[in-house]
Amino acid sequence: MFSANHPFIQALTQAHAHTAVPLPAEDFCQLAEHLLQVLFPERSARPLRNPDAVAATLDQLQNDLTTLLRAVPTPEPAAELAGSLMNSLPALRAMLLQDAAAILAADPAAQGLAEVVATYPGFYAIAMHRFAHGLHQRGIARVPRILSEYAHQRTGIDIHPGARIGPSFCIDHGTGLVIGETCVIGSGVKIFQGVTLGALSVAKQLQGIKRHPTIEDDVVIYAGATILGGNTTVGSHSIIGGNVWLTESVPSHSRVYHRAHIHVTRSQDPAEDITFSI
Repeated sequence: MFSANHPFIQALTQAHAHTAVPLPAEDFCQLAEHLLQVLFPERSARPLRNPDAVAATLDQLQNDLTTLLRAVPTPEPAAELAGSLMNSLPALRAMLLQDAAAILAADPAAQGLAEVVATYPGFYAIAMHRFAHGLHQRGIARVPRILSEYAHQRTGIDIHPGARIGPSFCIDHGTGLVIGETCVIGSGVKIFQGVTLGALSVAKQLQGIKRHPTIEDDVVIYAGATILGGNTTVGSHSIIGGNVWLTESVPSHSRVYHRAHIHVTRSQDPAEDITFSI
């Protein structure tokens, strides 16, 4: 065993002594979950049945948020920030309803708005992003990233809280989707799984400048596409096909496809059988 005087123990002790008190990450995540359940009772095991219950629950959530924000460096008093965030809930719910409607309209498998809200990971990831983005816009440190990573763990969808995403945003499936910090997405955009909206370079000196693409209104981006660069713009009403690698802008109404060369043989052909071991 290590002794108290061992250099390794001394180094760890010093590291612990100079580390700030950890944020109540789990409490922030649970509060966001509770807010989502109040805004969308389809996600709640116990819907609130009268206006007094709804008002009292929102008051309690505002108090809880104020308490949690006091543990975080904030640009203005915690109570004022919490009040501002709670006052934004009507607009937030309206925008999320547009997102849910966009998902419903785009997915033939969706059976109704309630199903989208209650079960679709794309809707959940968008909702948590919009919560996180509201905190990010107000200059609250670390908490937005806690919420985005929480949603990432639950859905496989990785959206940086700094990304600016317009209304009627549709994520179909979504697993493996990555949207970078300075990405700007317009209204009516639909994105499938495995898409990366990333940076051409990850050099640290690029911090603070636009590194991620701009996606204009009514664009569809199919599975596996990679779009990189802060100067890259996908014009409105464009379609980006699956597995496309794009590092330059395309004008509106473009169609960008990846053409793969596929060779098909019949099992009775005598030549080279290909055997894979997985």
